[in-house]
Amino acid sequence: MLVSQILKNKPAGVVTIAPDASLRDVVELLAARRIGAVIVSPDGAKVAGILSERDIVRELGKRGTDCLSDAVERIMTRQIYGCAPTDLADKVLRTMTEKRFRHMPVMEDDAMIGLISIGDVVAARLAELEYEKDALTGMIMGH
Repeated sequence: MLVSQILKNKPAGVVTIAPDASLRDVVELLAARRIGAVIVSPDGAKVAGILSERDIVRELGKRGTDCLSDAVERIMTRQIYGCAPTDLADKVLRTMTEKRFRHMPVMEDDAMIGLISIGDVVAARLAELEYEKDALTGMIMGH
C-alpha cells in the first residue's frame, strides 16, 4: 500500500504550531485535538521540527513545569524523517520502528502535504492483509 492511499483515509491538513509558541501552547493544542504530536512550522508547509508527547514528558521530567514557558523551537526534535506519497507502507513502518518514532510528515518536493502515524500505517497494513486473506480464501473455496 502506498502512503498516498493512507492519506486518503485521513482528514485533510496537518496540525502545526509556530516555532516561537510556548510549550504550554503545544500541551493545550495536543489535548484539544487529541493528538500525540504536532509539526513545528513557520508557515504550515515547511517542517522545522516535530514535538511529541514523549518530548514534553521528557522535558517535564528533567525540569518540571518551568519548561512550559519555553519556546517550542528550544525543545522540538529537529532531525525529521519524512516520506513521499509514493513510498510503500512497509518501508515507512520499518523506518518508524528502527528510528523509534511514531509520526512522519509526508513530503512532496519541499512542502508537507500530510502527516501519518504508526497507527495509520499499521491499520492500513492490517486492512491489506485482511484483503489478501479474503482473496486467498476465495481462491481456495472456488469463489
